Amino acid sequence: MKKIEISAPAKTNLWLRVFGKREDGFHDLETRMVALSLADQLTLEAVTSTEEVFLSCNDARLETGEENLAIRAVRILEDHCDRQFGLRIHLEKRIPLAAGLGGGSSDAAAVLKGLNQLFQLGLAVDDLSALAAKLGSDVPFFVYDSPCDCRGRGEMISPVEMNEELPILLAKPAFGITAAWAYRNWENSIEIPGVSYVPQVCPWGALINDLERPVFEKFFILPRLKMWLLDQPETHAALLSGSGSTMLVVLAEADGGERLAERMKARFGHSMWTYVGHTLGGNMG
Repeated sequence: MKKIEISAPAKTNLWLRVFGKREDGFHDLETRMVALSLADQLTLEAVTSTEEVFLSCNDARLETGEENLAIRAVRILEDHCDRQFGLRIHLEKRIPLAAGLGGGSSDAAAVLKGLNQLFQLGLAVDDLSALAAKLGSDVPFFVYDSPCDCRGRGEMISPVEMNEELPILLAKPAFGITAAWAYRNWENSIEIPGVSYVPQVCPWGALINDLERPVFEKFFILPRLKMWLLDQPETHAALLSGSGSTMLVVLAEADGGERLAERMKARFGHSMWTYVGHTLGGNMG
């Protein structure tokens, strides 16, 4: 039996601009996405005695049936290759659910890349990206081992050189937010007085997230958390990660994350999930 292990990194959006709803129901957007050192781990094992696919996960909250994106990735690849895969997948979940960190999308892309390697399918990156686009707007990004600028609904990918690895702190309250909810409520949302939504100018680009508007309107702890973070000496920049509910903090110094996390938990509650790490650089060359 053949078996491989593959990492499925989280992502964040250094900027995310939303421009309006498309005829297909999605929204036009422009975003720069970068992978993070935080990652799920998947084990893919080929099983010759069956043509069924079994998915297990260390997190009992995660559905492991046909609706799971990892299983759907297998089905998309089976249709494309006109074959069936006997397979066991174990997912070691480390990326929080509904956090704006792309965990499910990354898992799906990891399955596509892993099966391509495990069964020696010979599919190019562009082929995998086209299949990934059928699974969701964020999935194609994870096929590329590079920071990317993404347009359209997220499927138009341009890898970019950004070799600098930014030290980060992630902070997530004990609730999640679905991307569908955030985008659905974007158009009619308004800014909260006293909360900063302006671009934060950084050497790698201006950090801004248009989805802060609907998310902050409903989940009041998040704008309070952002404004508090912006006042802290360890913070270089802070904004919502994707559709939330995670806040992304770019740290002024790499060693300031744990100190800031402890002070934040003392202020906002120890149920807050935190992670100190860094963005991943690299380029396609």
